[in-house]
Amino acid sequence: MDIHRTFGEVVIWEDGKLRHAGRVDMTRTALEGFGKSLRATDEVVIEATGNCMAVSRVLSPFVARVVIANPLQVKAIAHAHVKTDKVDAGTLASLYAAGYLPEIWTPDAVTERKRRLVARRYQLVRHRTRIKNEVHAILHAHLIPPCPHADLFSKVGRAWLERQPVPDDERVAIERHVRELDRMGEDLAALDKEIAAEALDDASVARLITITGVNLTVATGLVAAIGDVRRFSSPQKLVSYFGLNPRVRQSGLGAAHHGRISKSGRSHARAMLVEAAWAAAKAPGPLHAFFVRIRAKRGHQIAAVALARKLTVLCWHLLTKETDYRWARPALVATKRRAMELRSGQPQKKGNRPGPAHAYNVKALRDQEMEVARHAERSYEHFVAQWETRPKVRGRSKSEGL
Repeated sequence: MDIHRTFGEVVIWEDGKLRHAGRVDMTRTALEGFGKSLRATDEVVIEATGNCMAVSRVLSPFVARVVIANPLQVKAIAHAHVKTDKVDAGTLASLYAAGYLPEIWTPDAVTERKRRLVARRYQLVRHRTRIKNEVHAILHAHLIPPCPHADLFSKVGRAWLERQPVPDDERVAIERHVRELDRMGEDLAALDKEIAAEALDDASVARLITITGVNLTVATGLVAAIGDVRRFSSPQKLVSYFGLNPRVRQSGLGAAHHGRISKSGRSHARAMLVEAAWAAAKAPGPLHAFFVRIRAKRGHQIAAVALARKLTVLCWHLLTKETDYRWARPALVATKRRAMELRSGQPQKKGNRPGPAHAYNVKALRDQEMEVARHAERSYEHFVAQWETRPKVRGRSKSEGL
């Protein structure tokens, strides 16, 4: 079935032959009627689109299986000069019958809900960033110097903004943008509360926040993107899923050429991993030592991407082995956990009895944990110092390849 926003083109493969079965409206009633006309042993193949999950949920009770194909890989396998809905539906049926259809993993209802929440938060943050950039553009257009305060949209920053000499129409535009930021801030707080409430009892999120640089938002986004970690047989599979693996081109007896990262996976999760990598690079520990080592050779941008890849491998090991990060800082993890509880709406605990996150506010205990992290960083530096750099091989002769 080649599905669109309003209809789906149906082609049936049976006994090695294809036959056109008409169109089906993309409504729940029409899809249920179509599902009743199918046999319980039939299998339905659709492409991954915006409404494919809803179509799969409606048709699943009537058939043996609903398969969702990867549209990018289908396009690469079955490129045709004649492209119609019938041809596309027939291509899906033929590839599945031949066993060449590239499938995608279908998440369960809980994982799908997490993905929707994380995607909504991501879009909301991007929208807020665009509005802030518009305010900065207005100030730049009228030769207003940069704000002397750390945040232009804080209380003191807004007071400074009101004093700047701009035309009346620009003043109205700035006020409108500030009101929109306040409204979106309320929506963001509501989304964060819902995400934190679901993450409290999630063991995977609890393990990932033990990693330095990974906060609640990043951990929830990674768990939502990964789903069932057992579908990745190795950490390299997960790295490829996030598009952090380098492109490789090799032909004949020539050497393999490694290029930039593929960026073929989930862009949202990849962006969060890079964000976590920048945070981990600022804190003492083995991850900081790794970042410094790569930065000395390739620069800070490539070092951040390399650290994001290492974080992906680390996440795979923590989730598959069901363990916490070995060099976790307990006080920092307790602070993250308490911040998650407060964000979810749990009441504050007042009194003379210190809570689990109290140690992070004691400088002596915090410095003690930092010293342990620095010791792990020095151990890593001593370990990698014994490595020998292999010389680059530009190519091989034909005699060497025989």
